[in-house]
Formats: sequence, C-alpha cells, structure tokens
Amino acid sequence: MSQKSILYDPIKMNYHPIHDCNWKEGESVPYLSLAKTFECIETTSSRIKITETLSNFFRSVGLLSPFDMTSCVYLCLNRLGPAYEGTELGVGETVLLKALAATTGVGIEHIRSSLKKYGDLGVVAETIRSRQKILSAPKPLTISLVFSKLKNIASMSGNSAQNKKLEIVRSLLVACRESETKYLIRSLSGKLRIGLAEQTVLTALGQAVAMTPFHFKADDESPRIVDASNGISSEQWKTVLDTAVANVKRAYCVCPDYSRLIKSLLTDSHEALEQMCTITPGIPLKPMLASPTHGISEILKRFEECDFTCEYKYDGERAQIHILPSGASHVYSRNQEDNTTKYPDIVNNLMSRVLPESKLTPHAVELLSEIVKNSKKQDQSIGVIGNKLVSCIIDSEVVAWDRVAGHILPFQILSTRKRKDVDESTVKVQICVYVFDILFINGVSLIEQTLRIRREILREVFPRIFGEFMIATSLDSSDIDEIATFLDEAIKGNCEGLMIKTLDHNSTYEIAKRSHSWLKLKKDYLEGVGDTLDLVVIGGFHGTGKRAGRYGGYLLACYDPETEEYQTICKIGTGMKDDDLASFSEYFKSHAVDKAKPYYQYTSSLIPDQWFEPVQVWEVKAADLSISPAHKAAAGLVDPLKGVSLRFPRFIRIRDDKKPEDATTAKQVYELYQSQEQIKNQHGNAYGGNDDDDM
Repeated sequence: MSQKSILYDPIKMNYHPIHDCNWKEGESVPYLSLAKTFECIETTSSRIKITETLSNFFRSVGLLSPFDMTSCVYLCLNRLGPAYEGTELGVGETVLLKALAATTGVGIEHIRSSLKKYGDLGVVAETIRSRQKILSAPKPLTISLVFSKLKNIASMSGNSAQNKKLEIVRSLLVACRESETKYLIRSLSGKLRIGLAEQTVLTALGQAVAMTPFHFKADDESPRIVDASNGISSEQWKTVLDTAVANVKRAYCVCPDYSRLIKSLLTDSHEALEQMCTITPGIPLKPMLASPTHGISEILKRFEECDFTCEYKYDGERAQIHILPSGASHVYSRNQEDNTTKYPDIVNNLMSRVLPESKLTPHAVELLSEIVKNSKKQDQSIGVIGNKLVSCIIDSEVVAWDRVAGHILPFQILSTRKRKDVDESTVKVQICVYVFDILFINGVSLIEQTLRIRREILREVFPRIFGEFMIATSLDSSDIDEIATFLDEAIKGNCEGLMIKTLDHNSTYEIAKRSHSWLKLKKDYLEGVGDTLDLVVIGGFHGTGKRAGRYGGYLLACYDPETEEYQTICKIGTGMKDDDLASFSEYFKSHAVDKAKPYYQYTSSLIPDQWFEPVQVWEVKAADLSISPAHKAAAGLVDPLKGVSLRFPRFIRIRDDKKPEDATTAKQVYELYQSQEQIKNQHGNAYGGNDDDDM
C-alpha cells in the first residue's frame, strides 16, 4: 500500500479534489480513504470542519469515481438503501466475534475481555489487528467491493446464512488495513457512531456539488471546476453554498432516495434538482409533524388572525398510502418503512372498495387544472388524467376498529397485530383508515397548496366507507366553547385529542418538519407537561420488596441526532403493572451489556445496576421538567453543565413503531422545558422558546 494512501487527508487546507486524493479517475474509491475520512470526522468536534471534511471527500468521489458516490453516501449513513426497501445489515455480535477470532487467531474469550475494557468492538478489532504482522498484503478493499459484500450479507437468510455471513466478514477483515478494521466492524454491527447526522451528510453533499460540480469531467482542471469559489466574493460564495445546500435538502425531502438524488447531480447542476427529483408514488416521504400546545386559549392566541380547523387526533399508527399508476398499493410507516404486508386488509380494501368508488369530480378536475396552470414546477405533460383516480399519496392514521360496536379501539389493541407478512384470513384485530391529507394525485404535487385546497380535493375524490375508510372528523371554528366540546367528543370517541391546523396561512405540507402550523391538543396537556416523550431505555435498577428478583426501575434517555448520543433524562418505576415488570426484566436480560456505551451521556450520581443496549422506546408522561445536575438531557442548551429531568415520570406504553434514533431529541426536550408555563412567564414569552424553529 502506498504512502499516499496512508497519508490521505481530506481535512487539509485548500484541498484539491484530484491531486490530494489517492486514486485515479475510473477506479473504485479505496475503502481506506473513506475510513480516513471517518477518522477525521470522529476526532473533530467542529460541525463546520466535519462538513468540510466530508465535502472534500465527496468532491473527489464525484469527479473521479461517480459510480461509487451513492455507495459512499449510504456507508456514511450506515445504510444499504432507502428505508422503504427494508434492507438492514445488523450482523450479530457472535458472528463478528467468531470472524475476528478466525482472522487474528486470538481467542473469543480474550476478545470479550477486551470488549469489556473498551466497550467498542471496532476499537478492539483495530487494536488486535495493529499488533499483527502481515506477511503478504492482500488486495486493498474498495468501496464497490465492501458495499457489494455488505448487501450480500443483508440479503442472506435460511439455515446456512450464519456460516455464509461469517465467511464474508472474515474475508473482509483479512483485507482490512489500519482504521478500516474499526469502521468495518462498526458498520457490520449497525453502529457507526462517529457523530455524522444525516443533515450533515446532505449539507456536505450540497457544498461538494457547489464547489466541484459532479457533472463536469475530471480532466477539466480549470479553476472553476476544481473550486467554483474562485473569482467571486465571499458574500456571493456564501449565497451559492447556501442555495446548493437548500436545493439538495429540498430535493431529498420530496424524493428521499439517494440513488435518484445523486444520479440527478451527476447529470446536471443542483439548480435542476427541482425538476429532476419530484414526488413519486412508491417513494415514501417523511411526514409533517405537529407541535404540542397547552390549551385552547393558547391556540386562539397563536392563530388569532388565521382561519384554522380542528381534527380528531386518532390514537393509532401513521400510514402514508401510495397508489401507483400500475394499480399497486403500498402502505408506509412514519419512518418510511414498507408496512404493506402488515396491512393486507388496507390494500385489499383499496382495490375492492375505495378505488372503484373514487373519482375526480368536475370540481376536483377544475382545482387540479388550476394548480397545473399556475405552477411552473408541474410536468404539464402528465396533467390531470380524465375523471379517474390513477395515482395518489395520502396521509392517514390506522386505528383498531370494533366492527360489532362500530367504534375505535385503544392503540394497545392495534399493537397486538403482527408487524409483517400478515395473512388476512387470520387477522383478529380489524382496522379503519382515517385519511386527513393528500400530497399527490394523478401527476400533480399538492404539497405547496394550502390545506384548504388539499382538503377540498381529498373530500371530492374519496368515498367514505364506515368503519373501513373514513375522512378525519373536523370542525372549523374559533369559538372556545365549540372547540372545548369538540375536544370532549374526541376523547369520548377513543381519540387522543385534537389536531389544530391553519387552513390558509403557512398551511403548505412541510415534509419532515415539526411545524407550528399544526398543533396537537391532548386532554393530558391541560393536566401537566405539554406532551408525552418517547425515551430510550438504557439501564435498569434492581428491585426491592415486591419487585425483588427483577428490575424495579429503569434509566431513560433522549437522543441527540447531531452527536448520535443518548442523554439521560429520568429514572422511572411507576405506571408499570406486575406483568410489565416481569416481561421487561426478561426482555432486557438479553440486551444487557457490561458497561455504558461510549455514546451514553450520564452522570456519576445516577448509575444503574445494569446497562442495556439502546433497543426499545417507551412513551412517558411527566408532571413537568426541571433542571437537574443528575441528568444530561439538553445539557448545554438549558445550562452549561446541568441537564433537564422529568418530575414524576410515568410509563405509558412501548413504542414499537419507533426506533431508538426516533426518540424525543435533546432539542425537543429543551423546547418542552422552555414552553412550560413558569418558564414562559419568566421570559415573558407567551409561546415559549424557539417558536419559529421547525423540529
């Protein structure tokens, strides 16, 4: 291996995308170059420097090895494809230990002992490999090879899968050099943990295409190609960078598929993304989310000069339903996972009942034609196709439904359904779909239309089938008594409360944002903290008395996506039934670890008896939030050293629909703390802190 490969430095000043990288045009990117990039990122705390480092690496890949760009982006995110494809890597620790032992000749027990010491199998593997002499160097790893092998591993199933995975992992480890070993092991285990958030990757990608446009040839080394900032002022360059980043992020929002995004960037400039990356049925969008509020009076004050609507807030599972021009239907979760096999009854109902009764009325056609006419972004060749529904994307909530009594059942009933590969003939829990928004129909994107127009089209096109396919119950009113009565009716109807949404002002559909144009009002809000929190269990405390022999309490944490860390927020032991305590203890025994993970932020004053892997999310309600020296949640935002803690936390339920990375974020904890009545009074802010920040 060349000295240049070892010294690859994407963090250097005045980085040249051709001369400062260690591979030639047309070659696959050396995996070591990506590992070196990860190494620089992991040892850098500056978000600006992290972005610049990754951007430099992307510039070289885009110019010299564009065919590797998508794989590089996915490896940075520790994924193998978009979430809706359901391709997950996650090689078990046992396979990794066996492969490492077979590669190095070091016994598994010795490796386990080192793992207890370092808490990171990647570091252990790198340390062991660094002490060994290599007699004959194998062929260097490339991005193309590594990504291909990882996809092979993810696709394996059946009785012989473990042995096949073991052999592939072993063959990769044999070829690893330097930090490649550490990052390969981390990628295989599904925990890269270098502090690289997706928004940073998108920012770096945007800056890279602004600095070194991918669609130009590498052999053109003119200053404007190698570094597009040459010859313009710093103010002008900042505008160029900001525009490119905004274009990339916007494109990914409406078409969250990196292969499509990067293909577009390799074909044309970032300015063309708006036309090339459009909403497409079959590619799920991240949903718009609501902000909590404390009461009807606060809603009236926020929306004082706006028309708004109140909708029932259904206690179920978010479902984004796509109908494709081919006639196929897909159901996606709020995390963009394909839930189609979980809900075969939805698909069959769409085909047999909903679609035959759906049609574009003359008024709907008129509305859509006007949208196409007034928008430069629409593909007018698609237009509006007759009066037949051909394709659409609708946003909805799926709830459990009692067919005999004709009403909604609690979420806990819905959660008993199998999570995938459901046989409709064996379904015991019936469901009803409540549709509340439409984002796309017959080639026309509706996300930039007002809610009033989207709702009008939704109501015009789709039928109401009682107990199967319904439009969300709503009330357009600004009368405080009418809203209070409507809230009571929602609660009596087994709903969580109300969703309050502006109809005209700032009422576009904001993909992947927690908006202040949508507010959620629950009955609980009037009694305590403005919202429940979704927290990750990271530790357990041994029980005493009646709880002896099992865990009697648990340590919970919020998640910081910027640093990829879990920050403790409370110890919890209330709200759990005896059956819960027994099942939780059994479940977490299989996820126990010997020491805290390096990415856990906690204080020495509250250390659990047993640490756990971050594998389960709990919904928790609290009386309020306070600053505490015993916890680390949102530390640095509310106080330089102290964090936020929950007072009187109470377990509500397990959130099986959320991954640990989907837990309440540190920034959301900070906003909830700021929005408390006493804090609002203290700061003289009627709405709380960071009101304009869309989380």
